[in-house]
Amino acid sequence: MRLLLLSDIHANLEALEACLHAAPSHDQVVNLGDIVGYNASPNEVCERVKAMGSPVVRGNHDRVCSGLSGLSEFNFVAAMSARWTQTILEPEHREWLRSLPQGPLRRDDLPGAEFVHGSPRDEDEYVLNSSTAGQDFHLPGHADIIFFGHTHLQGGFAYKDGKTRAIAPLYRSSQGVAYSKFTLAPGERYLINPGSVGQPRDNDWRGAFALYESDGEGPGTVTFYRAPYDVELAQQRILDAELPERLATRLVLGR
Repeated sequence: MRLLLLSDIHANLEALEACLHAAPSHDQVVNLGDIVGYNASPNEVCERVKAMGSPVVRGNHDRVCSGLSGLSEFNFVAAMSARWTQTILEPEHREWLRSLPQGPLRRDDLPGAEFVHGSPRDEDEYVLNSSTAGQDFHLPGHADIIFFGHTHLQGGFAYKDGKTRAIAPLYRSSQGVAYSKFTLAPGERYLINPGSVGQPRDNDWRGAFALYESDGEGPGTVTFYRAPYDVELAQQRILDAELPERLATRLVLGR
């Protein structure tokens, strides 16, 4: 099984297309949520993701932008982008976003894995440190490998013998397409974040995604990827839509 993991596209069509172009061959795609919000191509990205026919976990921006919850839970900039998204979303895409399931999701062909947006206990939880990750690892009844998004930070956490440690990809270059392979160890449990396709916040502006590979004999491997994209075009779309300039400038900063 070769599973392509996408998360937090946030209506960035240019980043999505670049990541899909850079992605290696795979059997299936799983999307960890936040299809829309922040960037200026929500309808185009919804159309692209729907065409994949892949499982999608609901993100908090998907929930708010489709009207399932209110704008009050967002900061000012996020609320402005969500309100704009609400005004231009085509009805079919709004209904599709409203229908997305809340995680955790599981797949019959991957019984040892599950998929969430924030965390297995709260779709809005930010798993940013070992302390929070450790609490999630102690939840009963969850898989040994949990794929999550929401933080826009590529990497994750490993747990064994009561100890939680952070893991992060190492890239040889900050230019072009890059990848970093991580081998999962038997006896360890994992929270793995493929990073954000459309708005990375780990000081690397390139779109982020990951590939999980398993032959069923062991826990498998995760290869993290970064892919450059036409960030200037994505920025111009934001400015043309009269969204907050901050949303454009942060793309090139990767934070």
